[in-house]
Amino acid sequence: MFNSDTVTLTNLTHLYLELPENELSKIWQQSQAFSTPSRSWMAYLNRLSLNTFLPWLRSEYANDAAPFPNLATLPSIWEVTNGTGITFGNARLALIPTEATDLSEFRVPQEWVDIPNWVADYYLAVQVNLEEGYIRVWGYTTHAQLKKTASYDAGDRAYCLDGEDLISNLSILWMARQICPEEITRSEIAPLPELAQAQAENLLGRLGKSAVISPRTAVPFETWAAILEHGGWRKRLYEQRQGMQQQWSITQWLQTGVSDVAQKFGWGSLELQTGMEGARGSGESASPTLVRRLTIAEQQYELRLQPKGDTASRVWRFELRNAIRGEMVPTGVKFKLLTEDLQPFDGNQVKATTPVERLYLEIALGDEGEGLVWETEPTPENFDREILFF
Repeated sequence: MFNSDTVTLTNLTHLYLELPENELSKIWQQSQAFSTPSRSWMAYLNRLSLNTFLPWLRSEYANDAAPFPNLATLPSIWEVTNGTGITFGNARLALIPTEATDLSEFRVPQEWVDIPNWVADYYLAVQVNLEEGYIRVWGYTTHAQLKKTASYDAGDRAYCLDGEDLISNLSILWMARQICPEEITRSEIAPLPELAQAQAENLLGRLGKSAVISPRTAVPFETWAAILEHGGWRKRLYEQRQGMQQQWSITQWLQTGVSDVAQKFGWGSLELQTGMEGARGSGESASPTLVRRLTIAEQQYELRLQPKGDTASRVWRFELRNAIRGEMVPTGVKFKLLTEDLQPFDGNQVKATTPVERLYLEIALGDEGEGLVWETEPTPENFDREILFF
């Protein structure tokens, strides 16, 4: 149990938070679906840190704080690297936990520093003390400071900052945001190269084997980072390393129901009349419609997906509509589809030029097993790319 009397005069500026003792067993069970015991343990430390720090952050400073990209996708990150992102307001922080008692150095995995859409404004050094029952946030730094001051360990692909270069009092972070809201916290970083689908398939086949203990160091960083930045490929990597069967097959969902994995990301199904809700009258047999709920610009939406006629025709209709009956999709909202490797194609997008009841695309697909990625503008909250296979 955490005993505040053990806090010494030398570390009073550190933030100590008691581990949620009543949740430890549950958190341990949630941390078992990983390829090796070491990855399960790393996920356990990350989930402990998140479940301890996030409630404190919400109650003290940012009630809108949320896991990044979203809670359901965190295992696909913890399978391959250490760290947990949290968004709040227009900023992001990364918790980097460790059990180490040596606080002379802060090590941040390169993924959190050099993958463009993972970059955080602030990086928090977190010590997890299971024996005493607490986490200690013993300092923080910014992305700009890491890029400027930290040394780079090529063997471990980590940015290493001397512990004395951290700001030990987390209260200073919140004060700085109030006093200097224009402070530059991020450095410019180069975009990642595009990966062709064939190259990605090859990499996923190689790195998706659980026998590859450290996939993050098995290929050049830029290539590895491009796999992780693409949420759909990262999810596939995680699932393959668990030995899972395909979780994102649309035709399979229609036959046996939406997979448990996809349900965690918000997918479900409902029954509508064939022809998309009354387009051909109400007397026809019901056809299942796949639905994913989204929050876009603080409004609730539904992404609906249904085959046009028999699935063998391989023509599919995608609809984006407001979740509230009678409410419109406002001017400027865009819906688009991309190939698995994020390439556009003819007729792949539609934009609301006036308020409309729905935006829709009808797509005729070719080879069986083809994958599509959906996107909207503005981007939905907690968005992480998905590949839907047909």
